[in-house]
Amino acid sequence: MLDTFYQEFGYGYDPRWHDDVVDMDTAYFDNPRQALLVAALDDEIVATTSVRADGPQSPPHAPWLAERYPSGTTAQIFRVYVRREHRRRGLAGGLVEMACRFVALTPGYESIYLHTNAAIDGAEPFWRSVAKEIHDGRTDPAHSPAVHFEIPIPVV
Repeated sequence: MLDTFYQEFGYGYDPRWHDDVVDMDTAYFDNPRQALLVAALDDEIVATTSVRADGPQSPPHAPWLAERYPSGTTAQIFRVYVRREHRRRGLAGGLVEMACRFVALTPGYESIYLHTNAAIDGAEPFWRSVAKEIHDGRTDPAHSPAVHFEIPIPVV
Protein backbone atom coordinates (compact mmCIF):
# COMPACT_ATOMS: atom_id res chain seq x y z
CA MET A 1 0.00 0.00 0.00
CA LEU A 2 2.83 2.38 0.80
CA ASP A 3 4.39 1.60 -2.57
CA THR A 4 1.13 2.69 -4.21
CA PHE A 5 1.11 6.02 -2.37
CA TYR A 6 4.64 6.79 -3.51
CA GLN A 7 4.84 5.16 -6.96
CA GLU A 8 1.28 5.43 -8.32
CA PHE A 9 -0.07 8.50 -6.55
CA GLY A 10 3.23 10.35 -6.37
CA TYR A 11 2.65 11.99 -3.01
CA GLY A 12 3.60 9.37 -0.45
CA TYR A 13 2.28 8.61 2.99
CA ASP A 14 -0.01 11.18 4.64
CA PRO A 15 -1.12 10.41 8.22
CA ARG A 16 -4.40 12.30 7.69
CA TRP A 17 -5.53 9.74 5.10
CA HIS A 18 -3.36 6.65 5.58
CA ASP A 19 -3.36 5.87 9.31
CA ASP A 20 -4.91 2.46 8.61
CA VAL A 21 -1.78 1.43 6.72
CA VAL A 22 0.56 1.88 9.67
CA ASP A 23 -1.88 0.66 12.34
CA MET A 24 -3.53 -2.30 10.67
CA ASP A 25 -4.37 -3.96 13.97
CA THR A 26 -6.68 -1.14 15.03
CA ALA A 27 -8.02 -0.48 11.54
CA TYR A 28 -8.73 -4.04 10.47
CA PHE A 29 -7.76 -6.90 12.74
CA ASP A 30 -9.28 -5.62 16.01
CA ASN A 31 -12.58 -4.65 14.39
CA PRO A 32 -14.82 -7.57 13.33
CA ARG A 33 -16.76 -5.31 10.93
CA GLN A 34 -13.66 -4.38 8.96
CA ALA A 35 -11.30 -6.49 6.87
CA LEU A 36 -8.05 -6.40 4.96
CA LEU A 37 -7.72 -8.88 2.10
CA VAL A 38 -4.48 -9.57 0.27
CA ALA A 39 -3.26 -11.63 -2.67
CA ALA A 40 0.29 -12.94 -2.38
CA LEU A 41 2.70 -14.58 -4.78
CA ASP A 42 5.97 -16.09 -3.55
CA ASP A 43 5.66 -14.38 -0.14
CA GLU A 44 5.11 -10.96 -1.75
CA ILE A 45 1.82 -9.09 -1.41
CA VAL A 46 0.76 -8.17 -4.94
CA ALA A 47 -2.79 -6.89 -4.34
CA THR A 48 -4.91 -5.52 -1.50
CA THR A 49 -8.51 -4.62 -0.77
CA SER A 50 -10.12 -3.55 2.46
CA VAL A 51 -13.53 -2.94 3.98
CA ARG A 52 -14.11 -0.20 6.51
CA ALA A 53 -17.27 0.78 8.38
CA ASP A 54 -16.84 4.39 7.28
CA GLY A 55 -18.74 6.51 4.83
CA PRO A 56 -17.16 9.29 2.81
CA GLN A 57 -15.99 12.31 4.79
CA SER A 58 -17.01 15.88 4.07
CA PRO A 59 -14.72 17.60 3.39
CA PRO A 60 -13.14 16.64 1.05
CA HIS A 61 -16.27 15.05 -0.48
CA ALA A 62 -19.65 16.72 -0.97
CA PRO A 63 -21.84 16.83 2.18
CA TRP A 64 -24.71 15.00 0.49
CA LEU A 65 -22.44 11.97 -0.05
CA ALA A 66 -21.60 11.81 3.66
CA GLU A 67 -25.33 12.01 4.46
CA ARG A 68 -26.28 9.32 1.93
CA TYR A 69 -23.51 6.94 3.09
CA PRO A 70 -23.22 7.34 6.88
CA SER A 71 -20.42 5.70 8.83
CA GLY A 72 -21.52 2.58 10.65
CA THR A 73 -24.10 1.37 8.14
CA THR A 74 -21.92 1.97 5.09
CA ALA A 75 -19.21 -0.49 4.13
CA GLN A 76 -16.56 1.40 2.21
CA ILE A 77 -14.27 -0.51 -0.12
CA PHE A 78 -10.77 0.87 0.39
CA ARG A 79 -7.18 0.25 -0.68
CA VAL A 80 -7.85 -1.70 -3.90
CA TYR A 81 -4.31 -1.77 -5.19
CA VAL A 82 -2.61 -4.20 -7.56
CA ARG A 83 1.09 -3.99 -8.36
CA ARG A 84 1.48 -2.83 -11.93
CA GLU A 85 3.18 -6.05 -13.08
CA HIS A 86 0.26 -8.15 -11.76
CA ARG A 87 -2.64 -6.22 -13.28
CA ARG A 88 -5.15 -7.66 -15.74
CA ARG A 89 -5.15 -11.05 -13.98
CA GLY A 90 -8.44 -10.73 -12.09
CA LEU A 91 -6.87 -10.01 -8.70
CA ALA A 92 -8.79 -6.78 -8.02
CA GLY A 93 -12.07 -8.32 -9.13
CA GLY A 94 -11.55 -11.40 -6.99
CA LEU A 95 -10.61 -9.39 -3.90
CA VAL A 96 -13.54 -6.98 -4.37
CA GLU A 97 -15.89 -9.95 -4.72
CA MET A 98 -14.53 -11.38 -1.47
CA ALA A 99 -14.91 -7.98 0.21
CA CYS A 100 -18.54 -7.74 -0.90
CA ARG A 101 -19.19 -11.25 0.42
CA PHE A 102 -17.65 -10.19 3.75
CA VAL A 103 -20.03 -7.20 3.85
CA ALA A 104 -23.02 -9.43 3.10
CA LEU A 105 -22.11 -11.73 5.98
CA THR A 106 -21.45 -8.89 8.46
CA PRO A 107 -24.55 -7.57 10.27
CA GLY A 108 -25.42 -3.88 10.17
CA TYR A 109 -24.33 -2.85 6.71
CA GLU A 110 -26.91 -1.25 4.42
CA SER A 111 -24.73 -0.21 1.47
CA ILE A 112 -21.33 -0.63 -0.17
CA TYR A 113 -19.68 2.61 -1.24
CA LEU A 114 -16.32 3.49 -2.77
CA HIS A 115 -14.58 6.33 -4.51
CA THR A 116 -11.67 6.24 -6.92
CA ASN A 117 -9.08 8.48 -8.45
CA ALA A 118 -9.92 8.34 -12.15
CA ALA A 119 -6.42 9.60 -13.02
CA ILE A 120 -4.95 6.21 -12.02
CA ASP A 121 -4.54 4.02 -15.09
CA GLY A 122 -7.35 1.45 -15.29
CA ALA A 123 -9.16 2.50 -12.10
CA GLU A 124 -12.25 4.09 -13.60
CA PRO A 125 -12.93 1.36 -16.22
CA PHE A 126 -12.49 -1.32 -13.56
CA TRP A 127 -15.00 0.27 -11.19
CA ARG A 128 -17.48 0.90 -13.99
CA SER A 129 -17.38 -2.85 -14.70
CA VAL A 130 -18.39 -3.82 -11.13
CA ALA A 131 -20.22 -0.81 -9.65
CA LYS A 132 -22.76 1.92 -10.41
CA GLU A 133 -21.59 5.52 -10.56
CA ILE A 134 -23.23 7.77 -7.98
CA HIS A 135 -21.36 11.02 -8.61
CA ASP A 136 -18.50 12.23 -10.77
CA GLY A 137 -16.60 14.64 -8.55
CA ARG A 138 -14.59 15.90 -11.51
CA THR A 139 -17.64 18.04 -12.33
CA ASP A 140 -17.71 19.59 -8.84
CA PRO A 141 -14.81 22.04 -8.34
CA ALA A 142 -15.78 22.69 -4.69
CA HIS A 143 -14.95 19.13 -3.62
CA SER A 144 -12.64 16.19 -4.28
CA PRO A 145 -12.42 15.14 -7.95
CA ALA A 146 -13.00 11.47 -7.03
CA VAL A 147 -15.59 9.38 -8.87
CA HIS A 148 -18.05 7.79 -6.42
CA PHE A 149 -19.67 4.38 -6.83
CA GLU A 150 -22.03 1.96 -5.12
CA ILE A 151 -22.06 -1.83 -5.30
CA PRO A 152 -25.18 -3.79 -4.37
CA ILE A 153 -24.73 -6.00 -1.31
CA PRO A 154 -24.77 -9.55 -2.66
CA VAL A 155 -27.22 -12.15 -1.46
CA VAL A 156 -25.31 -15.01 0.16
